[in-house]
Amino acid sequence: MSDATPPRPEYRLLAELEATFDAVIERSAAVAEAYARAPGACWIFGEPEPASPEHAAEWLRRSLQDVWYQDGQDGRATRAHIGLVAANDEVMEAVAAANIAKAEFAALTARIRDQAPALIPEAKAVLPFRHPALHDHLRGEGLARVHLKQCWRAIPTSEAPLARVRLAWYSSGRSIKKLTVQEAEQKLLALDHEAPHIRIQLRKLAGIPSGEPLAQVQRQAPLMRANLFYRDPLEDGRTRRAMNVALPLFIPSPDGKLPDHNLPPLSPPEKRTRARRRDEKLEDEPFLPSLRVYRYRYGKLQDLLKDLEQV
Repeated sequence: MSDATPPRPEYRLLAELEATFDAVIERSAAVAEAYARAPGACWIFGEPEPASPEHAAEWLRRSLQDVWYQDGQDGRATRAHIGLVAANDEVMEAVAAANIAKAEFAALTARIRDQAPALIPEAKAVLPFRHPALHDHLRGEGLARVHLKQCWRAIPTSEAPLARVRLAWYSSGRSIKKLTVQEAEQKLLALDHEAPHIRIQLRKLAGIPSGEPLAQVQRQAPLMRANLFYRDPLEDGRTRRAMNVALPLFIPSPDGKLPDHNLPPLSPPEKRTRARRRDEKLEDEPFLPSLRVYRYRYGKLQDLLKDLEQV
């Protein structure tokens, strides 16, 4: 009878994560290697065009294997590596394989967060040692921890050759979370509730109906958005597509040339890039500035209250 103790379930999960991380790194490197064997045209945001094949291959290798935190980096933020790559079938297949590995890594990470969340910090610290050459190089640059989101974010691709690409900054994105008055009060009390500006907001909150829904707004970082115009309509009739591009966009190109494309500004605009919608649901000014909490406009509020009554 064996005295060997079976491995704890969480360590089996960690072993699986290590294997999927290896696949992400190796298949990302394989994309750059496939490109180096048959380089097509490459445009790198902020650099002169065209990029030499050698420079493009090295840029792709660094961009696709950038899965690390920088010192002082906000954990919610990711670094962008924007560019366009004319790719042959071999390169497109390598990108597809890398994206499969990324999806598997994302699914496994979600499983670990659900089943053994305490493993996440350990994984971030341990995974870099899976690739000593990368780790030793990056440690000198302050990049010794894995950024999980940068691991699993997919490499953007076009499913067919393009006639043109139009790139533009999108800086109006935001996420909205509904809050009750009670939840907003708890969040304010968790701050320095003796501070005058917090007391003022608590008094404002006490002056509205307890059943009024509120909205907490999180502004999202500016991102680059690409509008793709297909050379020929797809089988389903579509002629265009829009997508966010934080990594190089790979475009099928039998002749190795890039489609017509614009040169977007090097930095995002300071103001909104979209006009305010007429049906904007929230008031212009925050009701509770310390929490970025807004009230709904009157008409929209009535609709929300009716919906709540029907629940």
